[in-house]
Amino acid sequence: MTLRISGRTKLAGIVGKPIGHSLSPAMHNAVYEELELDWAYIPLPVDDETDLMRFLGAARVLPFVGFNITMPYKQAMLSMCDEVAMMAQMAGAVNTVHVVDGRFIGYNTDGRGLVESLETDVGFNPESKHVTIVGAGGAAGAAAVSFMLGKVSHLTIANRNIEKAQELVARLQAHSRGTEFTAIELFAAEEHIRASHLVVNATPIGMQPGDGSPVPLEWIHEDQVVCDMIYKPQPTELLVGAQEVGATPVDGLGMLVAQGAIAIDIWSDSAQIRTPRETMRSAAEQAMRRMHTGEVDG
Repeated sequence: MTLRISGRTKLAGIVGKPIGHSLSPAMHNAVYEELELDWAYIPLPVDDETDLMRFLGAARVLPFVGFNITMPYKQAMLSMCDEVAMMAQMAGAVNTVHVVDGRFIGYNTDGRGLVESLETDVGFNPESKHVTIVGAGGAAGAAAVSFMLGKVSHLTIANRNIEKAQELVARLQAHSRGTEFTAIELFAAEEHIRASHLVVNATPIGMQPGDGSPVPLEWIHEDQVVCDMIYKPQPTELLVGAQEVGATPVDGLGMLVAQGAIAIDIWSDSAQIRTPRETMRSAAEQAMRRMHTGEVDG
């Protein structure tokens, strides 16, 4: 892939800390080339919220079509947008910003990306299912909103901090469309996890070697789909354990691709274009292999 920059090139990027491991620049720039978009996607590391504010000031006047927000700024970005879509408000986090005439319109594409990837990768439809999400942060909120809109019958939020789980459930119940909710401490969630058709890890546990599994593996069984939002070359301990008991494991790469593609759909302002997911996934997989082997692009 050759990145071409012109005097009319528009900017996009990923804002967060750390972002050296991000696959987003590779997968975005690959699909911009295929779609013949004169855009360039760049990493935008910011050290703290003060620097985030400085970046936002610049982004209002520079030729940005939009940008993605990752950890640890998804929840902070909620209050920094001029307008926030309802799904992002319910999730309590913004991961995608569309820049329109210097104004920031905030979205959350994580949950939609997760539901899309589950349908595409393993044929999972959330309607009338029992789902347990482990975690109660921005990623968990985004997933919970999309599962609620997907008409799950019962949604359990299992978290080490019960207060955060209760806060998320309270925010969702105001918009419930028939879904039953449970907020529970993770150590007490065995019954709910065993009863679930889908278990989702929305915590960072598993990103680092030796992290272990966020839930006891003996709670997982063969009739379940087990999804870990984490993506990396080697499967997490949770997914290894799920595979061993005959459950269906799903990593976070499909979600990453889908949420990024949905962001491009938003930025392009065109109902005629559905961003090619296959191109983005291939580029992300190649970038992940290069990172894993230590290969550096010339």
